[in-house]
Amino acid sequence: MTPAAGAPPRGRRRDRLIAFGWLVLVWSLLWGDLSWGNLVGGALVAGAVLLFFPLPPVSFGGRLRPGPLLVFAVRFVGELVSASANVARVAVRPGYRPRAAIIAVHLRVRTDLNLALTAEALSLVPGTLIVEVDRNVGVLYVHVFDTHGPQDLRGSRRRILAVERRLVRAVGSAAEVRRVNADPVERGTDP
Repeated sequence: MTPAAGAPPRGRRRDRLIAFGWLVLVWSLLWGDLSWGNLVGGALVAGAVLLFFPLPPVSFGGRLRPGPLLVFAVRFVGELVSASANVARVAVRPGYRPRAAIIAVHLRVRTDLNLALTAEALSLVPGTLIVEVDRNVGVLYVHVFDTHGPQDLRGSRRRILAVERRLVRAVGSAAEVRRVNADPVERGTDP
């Protein structure tokens, strides 16, 4: 890979070595035994995966900010607990039929990294599921659980954009942080 095509060659090699190490570690954990045979087998499998299924480079132009990262983590755990309690409440409620919807949410930062991080964070919360991602325009199609009307859809959209804002503040570039701070969460909230 040339520098003009993305990451410099040295950075790309470092990324591949890190991916190689993680793949070997996952292979060893899957087998449940740390032996020379499993390490060699993991190295062969990791090498084959990286050779035959190369991933596109993901550029990271941001920086890690510990304060906003802590805010994201605390809020994320709070959302996990709250959403789990809501799903449990609906599950044990006799005769209740929850309504669901799929909403399109236009993210303000359209990088692959932001799309992936936001989608992963949302998928981990009970009651939300990523149905599709449109990379070209930066849209997440999200299945939301237990909606009763337009106000619930607007609330879900605001919560999704708030997750994106907290993630960008934690790991985004200065320009991305300015973009999410300048563009209010309420933009495009009509279902």
